[in-house]
Amino acid sequence: YASVFARNFGMNLIGLRYFNIFGPRQSPGGPYAAAIPLFVSALLDKRAPVIFGDGTQTRDFTFVENVVQANIKALFAPAEANGNVFNIACGERTSINQLFKLLANSAGSNLAPEYKPYRAGDVKDSIADISKAKALLGYAPEVNFGIGIETTWNWYNSVHKVKSL
Repeated sequence: YASVFARNFGMNLIGLRYFNIFGPRQSPGGPYAAAIPLFVSALLDKRAPVIFGDGTQTRDFTFVENVVQANIKALFAPAEANGNVFNIACGERTSINQLFKLLANSAGSNLAPEYKPYRAGDVKDSIADISKAKALLGYAPEVNFGIGIETTWNWYNSVHKVKSL
């Protein structure tokens, strides 16, 4: 629709397709809670996180600061970006098992995850092609996955310590 309205009505419209955003302040509550806050919450409470499937499925996680950068770049995008949709992610693949191991290491935990059957409709592997966003918006993820996870863990851990005082 953005493309049609941009062409036919001269509207400046850009679509951003976000992939697995994470960062501080992300809620582990609710029916659509993401894996990272759920894993962190479980590890901080010394509970085994649940992994649906065997954990080899992959996702393209992107830190919230990268999304903010993409939104700003889209706001000031050149005319040729008008009417396009862009993938906003890191362009890197991380397995759910790798994610868990990183967080467990941050927690100093030797807990093993609890594996449950795959959920119906879950995608096995997901990775974003961010080349168009790089070319037309000048988007380049500034915070890589490892730094984002460290920043996120540190925030949750500091909040957890305050709550437990």
